[in-house]
Amino acid sequence: MLAKSVTFIAAALLLSPATLLADAHNEESSVPERLGFVEWVVLEETGLRLKARLDTGAKTSSLHAINVEPFEKDNEEWVSFQLPLADHQDQEDADGANLEEVILEFSLPVERTVKIKRKGAPSQRRYVVNMEFCIAGTTHSTEFSLTDRGKFSYPALLGRRFMSDDNILIDSSDAFLAEKECEHKTLAELADKHVD
Repeated sequence: MLAKSVTFIAAALLLSPATLLADAHNEESSVPERLGFVEWVVLEETGLRLKARLDTGAKTSSLHAINVEPFEKDNEEWVSFQLPLADHQDQEDADGANLEEVILEFSLPVERTVKIKRKGAPSQRRYVVNMEFCIAGTTHSTEFSLTDRGKFSYPALLGRRFMSDDNILIDSSDAFLAEKECEHKTLAELADKHVD
């Protein structure tokens, strides 16, 4: 009986450091990442950097897109859309770049459609696509509804679904709090690439 007790205590002592490390890691991973109400995001497919508003009032994220057209591919519903670089001339790295004729084109499968209620306007049906993007040095994937956000200050909006899935805490009193940056192309580099 004594031998069994000694073996049990020895095993417990050997496992304790590992258990403590695992508990510490779980506590670390449960701490939410703190971001501002506006942050830079980079679309992984193109390297385009956009200002995004992090909005707890919206469930689904939204992305500026024009000429949104559905089509069928392999018996599935897809959508094509465009992002004109000229819509991002407020960025510092736009100086000297000829952006007027450069349009980024995308074709992605449709995840679903959503009906958006708009104040003082009829409801609008939008296509939703899944896209990878980088924020605060980390790549994420979330659903974006596609709509013309040309009249808005921010071409991208990140909603609650992204925040809860990726454990994000928003500081509504400050912007650009991300400690890490995402690799991106300047607007001039994107313009040169698409003109060639």
